[in-house]
Amino acid sequence: MKRQADIEPFWKRKTLEEMTRKEWESLCDGCAKCCLVKLEDEDTLEISFTSSVCKLLDCDSCRCKDYPNRSKHVPDCVQLTPEVIYEVSWMPPSCAYRLIAEGKDLPSWHPLVSGETESVHRAGMSVRGKVVSEEEVDFDDICDYIVDWPKLIAD
Repeated sequence: MKRQADIEPFWKRKTLEEMTRKEWESLCDGCAKCCLVKLEDEDTLEISFTSSVCKLLDCDSCRCKDYPNRSKHVPDCVQLTPEVIYEVSWMPPSCAYRLIAEGKDLPSWHPLVSGETESVHRAGMSVRGKVVSEEEVDFDDICDYIVDWPKLIAD
């Protein structure tokens, strides 16, 4: 008989489609990189991340101010599902949903691995301290906010 400690964590033994709602939601590391304003080149379809974030993001906690009703306030906010994660190309490389979809493991700083919600921030993998609300940015100047750090993945 296997002891509980010998059982692999759910993200290693389940597909995204097999996860419970609670398991699915726990995959979010709270980095808030998905809340960054992104730009897509019309010709190359290349995605650029900016240091500007959705108006609903609390920049300190890296959490949505109105998560249950976010689509009412931000109609183009994408609700991630197992089906959608395979279709969106703009998820940052460090995103747990993307990593699992690609058959990769979670990094050591992910709260499910570390056991601490602050580990994502200590590792510098969240937007905390790096962003401004889109309400503070003149959209004509948005290209001045393009950054590379959201593409980084550290372990």
